[in-house]
Amino acid sequence: MNHPLHCRCGKLHGYVTPARSSRRAVCYCRDCRAYARHLGRADVLDAHGGTEVVAMHPRQIHFDNATTLACLSMRRGGLLRWYAACCNTPIANTPRDPRVAYAGVVHACLSPGPPPIDASFGNTVVVVNAKSALGEVKESKLASIGAVVVLGSAILRARLTGSWRNNPFFRGSAPVRERLVLTESAREAAYRDPPQAPA
Repeated sequence: MNHPLHCRCGKLHGYVTPARSSRRAVCYCRDCRAYARHLGRADVLDAHGGTEVVAMHPRQIHFDNATTLACLSMRRGGLLRWYAACCNTPIANTPRDPRVAYAGVVHACLSPGPPPIDASFGNTVVVVNAKSALGEVKESKLASIGAVVVLGSAILRARLTGSWRNNPFFRGSAPVRERLVLTESAREAAYRDPPQAPA
């Protein structure tokens, strides 16, 4: 069963087709945290500054209406970070090279149900980049290795079969939207962690 996808205000909408190769993860890297803050969407972060994503092949993502889809990068060589410009809902992160068939769909744009997220993508959530978390978070190293193997195999298979070309974020080798690269001042503001409450 397809899983509904939509931005907070509903102007951007579509669905995701679940697959066995999809993997759920919570990323605590500073880039993901700063991205959410820049969009004014710190509400997508958990208590320790993590963002939950579902890693998948981009061909699993289908937009019925993507007129408000926009793209930015934290820095010139960074990931492409896709969001709905109408309400600043983060949608997905992708490499700049479409031949690397990967998309990390941010949980904020996935409907909580029906069907439930666990039913569509499983209930195992891998923790990555725990050292950058705001507070103590335990990294699931073995599960992370397993996820990397599964996703790496899927990316290689996409390269060999040419399925990487089926990507809603690219037209040929070019992104479907012009990428905005944050200015130095905007980037510094986004990376500024709030003061930690005393223990």
